[in-house]
Amino acid sequence: MAKNKKLRVGIVSAPPYEHEAQKKPLLNLIEIVCPSSEEVYVLIIGDKFIRKNITNKKIHIIETEYKRSDFIPVKIIRNIYRQLKICFDIINTARDVDIYIFFMASASLLSILTAKVLNKKVVLALAGSGYFADVSKMRGDIYSHFFHLFKTIEKINRVLSDKIIVYTESHAYDFRRYRNKIAVAHRHFIDFDKFKIKKEFNERDNLVGYIGRLSEEKGALNFAKAIPEILEEKNNIKFLIGGDGQLRDKIEEYLDKKNIHSEVKLTGWIPHEKLPEYLNELKLVVLPSYTEGLPNIMLEAMACDTPVLATSVGAIPDIIKDGENGFIMEDNSPECIAENVIRALNHRNLAKIVKNARKLVEKEFTYGAAVERYRRVLGNVTPPKRIKIP
Repeated sequence: MAKNKKLRVGIVSAPPYEHEAQKKPLLNLIEIVCPSSEEVYVLIIGDKFIRKNITNKKIHIIETEYKRSDFIPVKIIRNIYRQLKICFDIINTARDVDIYIFFMASASLLSILTAKVLNKKVVLALAGSGYFADVSKMRGDIYSHFFHLFKTIEKINRVLSDKIIVYTESHAYDFRRYRNKIAVAHRHFIDFDKFKIKKEFNERDNLVGYIGRLSEEKGALNFAKAIPEILEEKNNIKFLIGGDGQLRDKIEEYLDKKNIHSEVKLTGWIPHEKLPEYLNELKLVVLPSYTEGLPNIMLEAMACDTPVLATSVGAIPDIIKDGENGFIMEDNSPECIAENVIRALNHRNLAKIVKNARKLVEKEFTYGAAVERYRRVLGNVTPPKRIKIP
């Protein structure tokens, strides 16, 4: 692509967007792609949230309505309809798009095939170490019964794609068989006017927190089960669990069973604009995930001088260096979480660790850096010659 020539970009994101945490990554990607694009078409399944947060006139939102159903036959039929609708939207936008970026859409074979048949370049922007098939299997939802089928679809999509974007060099190693297609670029950036130090670390109470979806793949229940063990060693700690999801009832039942509800504050879902005030109260954020990409909450905590304890999954070990700018735990069992929470809180260089963490995110996770990374990646994807259609 010529240096001053801008692409016309389509962003296809297939999962339904039910929670704010799922919407923020897509909004970030749109903001990053926009400066180097002539036009941006966003093809998504979800509510009106994305449209309400977009004011730039060169961004065009095409939404497919999402209606939740727990009745399995209806759920399957609606999902097929949504996938066909995305294909139809690609056909309708093809004359105005050079490259389609498929984001959080690793199992969208029909829509990727549609784009390829229309002679469009396809970029897979991988969202993490766990993809549709893996996450479905972990949750045990209806799609988990088709695990091997979806794994095969994901492999086919990588073969069909013209470029595969991953978060970090170590993530790229997992896809070394596609090394000629791999590019490293993350879509993360921090608003440092919002995520900043509002309460000095040494002025905070011993409050340890988990913030995120209360779901199986995030290890939220494991965190709750670690609390009694932590309290046996250090009884001067309080806990916060912020978020919502299918495990909320199980977590509440467990806290009641162990009679520790008074030690734990369950906030429910925390709006993104409220996160800085919560992070500035915490002495430690715990991310006990089974699978991750590059979690926003980790970077936002680091910007607020809040140390992070996380499992070594996804891009986390590329950012967190144990004992230098955060803490890594061997696994996410309750026993391991408890042991490492105590280790982190007792660490003699904790004040230095939080300062190192903030320096890292201030250098690597600015908006300008993210825009430039994506500009270079998309610039290396040669779009087909534009044909004027009367």
